[in-house]
Amino acid sequence: MQHDGKIAVVTGAAQGIGLACAETLHAEGAKVVMGDVQGDKVAEAAAALDASGATAIGMACDVSSQAEVNALAAKATDTFGRLDIMVNNAGLGVAATVLEITEEDFDRIIGINLKGTLFGSQAAARVMVEQENGGAIVNMSSAQALLAIPNSVPYGISKAGINQLTRIFAVSLADKNVRCNAVGPGTINTDMARNAVLSSDAAYRMILSRTPLGRLGEASEVASVVSFLASDEASYVTGQVIYPDGGRQPVNYVMPVPEELPEL
Repeated sequence: MQHDGKIAVVTGAAQGIGLACAETLHAEGAKVVMGDVQGDKVAEAAAALDASGATAIGMACDVSSQAEVNALAAKATDTFGRLDIMVNNAGLGVAATVLEITEEDFDRIIGINLKGTLFGSQAAARVMVEQENGGAIVNMSSAQALLAIPNSVPYGISKAGINQLTRIFAVSLADKNVRCNAVGPGTINTDMARNAVLSSDAAYRMILSRTPLGRLGEASEVASVVSFLASDEASYVTGQVIYPDGGRQPVNYVMPVPEELPEL
């Protein structure tokens, strides 16, 4: 297993992509510390991986608080002795146009998505630079880092910021053997997507019309990319963003959508 003996921290790990990342890393041999603002739910998710707590721990963590993110990283080192993989996945979106977005919503999304990624990367890097073999940081970006959606203002801005943060950390930490990469999913079949952008058949058709593979992605498909970037198989990869988006990036037209929609 490619993560045998490694210690991983995953934020936003109570559900969706974060949970899939924790499950995949754990299945590949890593011990995982799972953080989420939903403390009870992430504890249950960790217990489902290992009820004994020997290889999986859940902990309440609001990533917009630097102190709480630092405490999450400290939990990994205090419990397991080191930190090899940091997955900064926690994120949130809000729908509002450029004329409607409020300062409060903008600050909240930037605080969770962008500052949370900064705090997580810092906390992990400070541990990793002290270790003999460094480590790997994987940040959760989005196809929206490059593609503009009119009613997704702070989300798109935060994800574009994560791309640049990833590159800066990669260059800054290269001589310390700490790699930093990002993953930018398209529309993934999660509760967050179903609540935000799949509210009707029309909305679903719109998503599929710009997705050449003709379906939504699964959280496990994103997690497999995260796992690769965190592994020794990607030892010469840093400062990159990989987009598991069903082919959305090169599209400059709409795709035909079947009359009968694929089941969610």
